[in-house]
Amino acid sequence: MAAVPTDSGSRPAAGARFFCTAGRGLEPFLMREVRARLAATQVEYISGKVFFTTCSDLNMLKKLKSAERLFLLIKKQFPLNVSSVSKGKILNEIERLINGDPESWLNTVSTWKNLLELDAKEDKLFQRAANLPKRKGEENDINAKKLKTEQLQELQENRECQPEKQIEEETQEQGDFLTKREKSQEAFQNNVVKAPDAQNQNKLTFRVSCRCSGVIAKAFTAQEVGRVTGIALMKQFGWKADLRNPNLEIFLHLNDIYSVVGIPVFRVPLASRVYIRTAGLRSTVAWAMATLADIQAGAFVLDPMCGLGTVLLEAAKEWPDVYYVGADVSGSQLLGACDNLEAAGLKDKIELLQVSVTDLPLPSESVDVIISDIPFGKKFKLEKDIKSILQEMERVLHVGGTIVLLLSEEHHRRLKDGEQRSSPLNSKGSRTDEPEPGVKKCLNPGEKTGMSETVPSSFQSSNQECLDRMPPFGSLVPVERHKVSLGRTDAFICKYRKLHSSGL
Repeated sequence: MAAVPTDSGSRPAAGARFFCTAGRGLEPFLMREVRARLAATQVEYISGKVFFTTCSDLNMLKKLKSAERLFLLIKKQFPLNVSSVSKGKILNEIERLINGDPESWLNTVSTWKNLLELDAKEDKLFQRAANLPKRKGEENDINAKKLKTEQLQELQENRECQPEKQIEEETQEQGDFLTKREKSQEAFQNNVVKAPDAQNQNKLTFRVSCRCSGVIAKAFTAQEVGRVTGIALMKQFGWKADLRNPNLEIFLHLNDIYSVVGIPVFRVPLASRVYIRTAGLRSTVAWAMATLADIQAGAFVLDPMCGLGTVLLEAAKEWPDVYYVGADVSGSQLLGACDNLEAAGLKDKIELLQVSVTDLPLPSESVDVIISDIPFGKKFKLEKDIKSILQEMERVLHVGGTIVLLLSEEHHRRLKDGEQRSSPLNSKGSRTDEPEPGVKKCLNPGEKTGMSETVPSSFQSSNQECLDRMPPFGSLVPVERHKVSLGRTDAFICKYRKLHSSGL
């Protein structure tokens, strides 16, 4: 009789089991995305990670926008018991992560290798098709058109974007980095293709990347756990450790809530966008903001404090049939944005203006969507009052339009007129650190059965009442908010809708 599929290694016939890491607060966005983009099933989450099953190929998996990194899941289980056992017993438990179910390891490695081999074959077929010789007349026409296009582009750049020459030297190092990163990914994939089959155990090379937090981090260093894991893998499978250029990387994360083991599918993180030359706001946060904005084809989308243009870049890549305008008072920021647009091939999709956010050269009620990261760091601290800025945004937004803002905790408090609420609410009245109805939360610490807890579909009515009681600012009414991590600080993604003309 076939075994029941579990996270400990068995694979459901419908697809492979994956997990993605995500910034704190972005788990709901990632859960929605894997369902919509990958038709994923068995979607579960724990803090900072989302687990799912899908049949999608690597081309689709590469398109995930709200994830940091993508892994094939080998094992997920409850945390190691550290408090009441000896150090030797804990090390034995770590060894059992490998020795307890070797079949799941070999099956996952085989799945991983097949995925990347197929992807490499498709890349070679695509390159071969692109390099097919063309008929002589056809080739001459293409070359003539290409030369004419290049001449027109050069003339346009000389007229309209003269500062790009000043940026070129400054961004040369970043361009070199992107080239090296792409070569690293290509080399990684080539290593996979050349790697021996998982069953040919004595030839596969590996390294272990370990992360420990909580109580176990006080008992062991990541290096100690990695060493024990590596020795166990060598004994169990005969693999050879190679810290510099391995065929396979093993990711191990141990904390007070769970133990997770997986294989990184790509060496380059998904969050490191190839099309962003100069990074500003974290790309995953920018994409999450754009998804909340309800962007429709043909809409007029404005970022009145666009900085390096990250939000508009993420939006334009996902929704290309839209008119985008980015504005900023800083010339240096706009130079960086112009460079990013050129690198992404979006210069004809996004218009840049050097103007103040409090004096936008736009007619009243002319904009469909406004998305903006309100500056609040030490480098770009907002000098004007947040309410005066919101008033100008309100003026140019048409009735029924949407504003999505990334606000510091201080700005958020000001807009709520001093009201203090510790956790964000979404449009359905649920707290954003809770999943949507029907979403499972993995590894509930209160349970010892190993089963996931299904979140009930009912929510506390008081949460919705809190959102309803929030005072509107002029004609703008808050609709949704999510607390997200920006590394050392937290911020709020807040969504507002304009209900009536600001003059009423």
